[in-house]
Amino acid sequence: MSERSLSDYLAYLVAQTHRKLHGDLERELQAEGVSVEQWRMLEVLSERRALSMGEIADLVLMNHPALTKMTDRMVSRGLVHRLPDPQDQRRVLVTITDLGYELFERVRGHVEEQNSALEERLGHRRSAALRKLLGSVIDLGVAGR
Repeated sequence: MSERSLSDYLAYLVAQTHRKLHGDLERELQAEGVSVEQWRMLEVLSERRALSMGEIADLVLMNHPALTKMTDRMVSRGLVHRLPDPQDQRRVLVTITDLGYELFERVRGHVEEQNSALEERLGHRRSAALRKLLGSVIDLGVAGR
């Protein structure tokens, strides 16, 4: 049996890359008192439309219990509002507040800076190739099943 290193596994390398980029961005956003996940939520709500908790969970890559706790904190800070869905009273919709939108605008600069720096280091051609490659991995699903 051949010996493999942990770094021989693609899933490990992707996870390690995520950890590095996420940690770098988290440190940048701390100055604004925002986590990466909170930025993602503000980003998806920035179009000023109401989304359900389920839609937000899918878009910001969070499980429902963690999203609920984070949303509670964001509501208490005045960044988002919860509203009953007028079409279905069992569902809760979330919208961004003016204060949340102002914070989003400030935070977005940090995110754009990180993205631009990464794209500059990789170059346009490799950045485009990486986007395409990662998109195809996402489309494949788990282990191509």
